[in-house]
Amino acid sequence: MRQKWQYWNTVSRKWLWILVIIGLIASIPIIADRVKTESSAKNVELAFDYRDLVEVAAYQVHPQDFIDQKLTELKDAGVITMAVYESTLEEFRKSERITIYDSVQAANLTGQIPPVNENYTYILFTSDESREALSSIIEDTFERLDIPVNPWTYLNEEGLVLQTPTENAKLKPMLPDPIAMAELHERGFNIMPRLGDALPYDQEAAAAMMETFEQYGVSRILFDGDKVKGYNDNEDMKSLSAFAELMNKHGIGLAAIENLKKPQSGFSTLAYLTDYNVTRLYSLSESDANLDVNVISDRFALATKDRNIRMLYLNAAPARSALTAQVTDPLDNLMDALGEEGNAVQRMEDNGFVMGKAEPFDVAETGGERYFKAVVVVGSVAMIALMISYFIPFLTLPAFVLGLIGSAGLFLLRPTLLEQALALLAAISAPTVAMILAVRKINAAQVRKPDLSVKSRLSKSILLYVWTSILSFVGVPFMIALLNNITYSLVIDQFRGVSILYSGPVLLVAIYVFFYLKSMSVASIRQLLNRPITILMIVAVGIVGVVGYYYMTRTGNAGTVLPFEAQLRTFLENTFGVRPRNKEFLLGHPMFVVGAFIALKYRHGIYLLIIAAIAQLSMVGTFAHIHTPVHLSLIRGLLGLGLGLIVGLIAILVWQVLEGCWKKWSPILLRK
Repeated sequence: MRQKWQYWNTVSRKWLWILVIIGLIASIPIIADRVKTESSAKNVELAFDYRDLVEVAAYQVHPQDFIDQKLTELKDAGVITMAVYESTLEEFRKSERITIYDSVQAANLTGQIPPVNENYTYILFTSDESREALSSIIEDTFERLDIPVNPWTYLNEEGLVLQTPTENAKLKPMLPDPIAMAELHERGFNIMPRLGDALPYDQEAAAAMMETFEQYGVSRILFDGDKVKGYNDNEDMKSLSAFAELMNKHGIGLAAIENLKKPQSGFSTLAYLTDYNVTRLYSLSESDANLDVNVISDRFALATKDRNIRMLYLNAAPARSALTAQVTDPLDNLMDALGEEGNAVQRMEDNGFVMGKAEPFDVAETGGERYFKAVVVVGSVAMIALMISYFIPFLTLPAFVLGLIGSAGLFLLRPTLLEQALALLAAISAPTVAMILAVRKINAAQVRKPDLSVKSRLSKSILLYVWTSILSFVGVPFMIALLNNITYSLVIDQFRGVSILYSGPVLLVAIYVFFYLKSMSVASIRQLLNRPITILMIVAVGIVGVVGYYYMTRTGNAGTVLPFEAQLRTFLENTFGVRPRNKEFLLGHPMFVVGAFIALKYRHGIYLLIIAAIAQLSMVGTFAHIHTPVHLSLIRGLLGLGLGLIVGLIAILVWQVLEGCWKKWSPILLRK
């Protein structure tokens, strides 16, 4: 009975491979949809923080003239959008719309005795235009907060008295400055409001605000802070749904800031309710605005090409310079980066993008996609079962059957978890199986004929390198098809388990090489475990641990870059247009080629294939960056393969020279 069960598990591998192939075929229309979606939005929008411009202007001799001049220069440089925040009394003061006094200051101004037990805020408007535009906004805001507002007059100039301390009054947000919005709109700028959620949600006020935004042609909102508007009151008022209705009514979408430490609370809900009318935004920080113009240009070009970014947000801040003894700002540096010196705009256009108002991706979906994806699920489970079969053969069929049952259950309960789990396991399984088959083939060839010629070893190594890479790529279509959802492209949902993906195949291949290749018995394993620990072992484990820790820190976006890598990355990007991964073409791929070449003659060379697994899994892992267009990930992988082969051939040449030197000189050295 045991033999029969083992027979069926062994035979099932052939059928599992057939299911894998069928799953790959089913993934083709889904992958085509993904490619079509990624190519549907080509406009790139440059936006500038208008509040920063006002801050910088505050240090100029003639602030308004400075703003007028810089607005013209920014527009000439390609900036078409100005981001305006919800205003505060302090911002109105900096913009010279109002003057603000506390009770003591107001009394001194009017020549009266300061009132006792009073700490109010007194406001005077600097012009009739300011009073007409701002008076009702200020009154409505503070009255909604149950703060009494009364008229105040000084020298026939009309003002307001707010019965709240000045510092408290300055914090209350209100509608973005209507005068600034009107001026910017007249200049031809798009307006992008930045809204927060500091005050209680008021649907009537929100509706009026959205009406105003529509008048100025607002097409996108960027939220300020860690929450979207309406989040705090959503539990009691369903305010997110109410605000989403207003956004849909007025045709206004969202902007998603890239690389926030924590997603803005409520953003994913609003994105869903607005049918994912979302554009990804890269924000160049105030400090980074002072970087070299070529560095800024590189960032913008890579953000748009490699990460589906369609809005670039420029910040600026005044800074005191001890060297020049004056207040400086990065505005000219930013415009140089966009213009002829940094050439950022031209580089983006050369990459096929058009400078204009950003648009959401038009999601393509082939009819019957759910059925194709169901077949992909079966193929993924088959791929996972195949991997298990090389470690625990008698569990091959149970793993496949249980995988199908578990997938059906997760589809009903948590479909997102099903997609991510299968994508992760399939991505781990493909390079693991590919490397195991390579190890087995090398081992069998070495045992069968250990004295192969150099030419035969070289040809076999190259052919095995190509075949193993093709098998590793089998995991890619499963990952793309399973995670083909606009939420991943917009990074609203994120693919989890990247660290497992970048460590799993290496560990599994190592386990196979050490424990399965030689069919180790229980006795031999016990003997290995009972072996005395030496200082050399401790040092070796320490080195492996340090290297492993560094390797894992490089798997995320925040990995530390070595000093020479920045220059190397720039060179590769400028030379090929797409930068291959260093761990692929400098480490993993060359290690496969030279490792296979050595192992075909020397058995212990097989251990180099453990390191080579890094490149095979990295090729698949590249596609885990779902916000990167598929064609770029494919080019990156193929480029890494080509360069890795060249480096590997050079390594083989070096090995042959060293081996020849050793054969010639070792007898003499050993005699001494």
